[in-house]
Amino acid sequence: MEKIVSTEEIKAQLMESNNEFRRLATAHTEYARKIEAIESMPHPSEEQQLEEVKLKKLKLHAKDLMAAIMSQYEGHTQ
Repeated sequence: MEKIVSTEEIKAQLMESNNEFRRLATAHTEYARKIEAIESMPHPSEEQQLEEVKLKKLKLHAKDLMAAIMSQYEGHTQ
């Protein structure tokens, strides 16, 4: 019988066992925090708006890399 593991369980296991996943998750959270700070500004400068775009791209890239690690992990655990 196949054991079904939730996405959250996989994330928790990878946070404990995979340094790269942990580094990416930390970076993703930090990017999200910085984006939120810029978005909460009533009138961000052009430089801040460019920084927001850059941060959103970095956040998405981190998320994509995390998803790839999770996919690879799922493939090895089945």
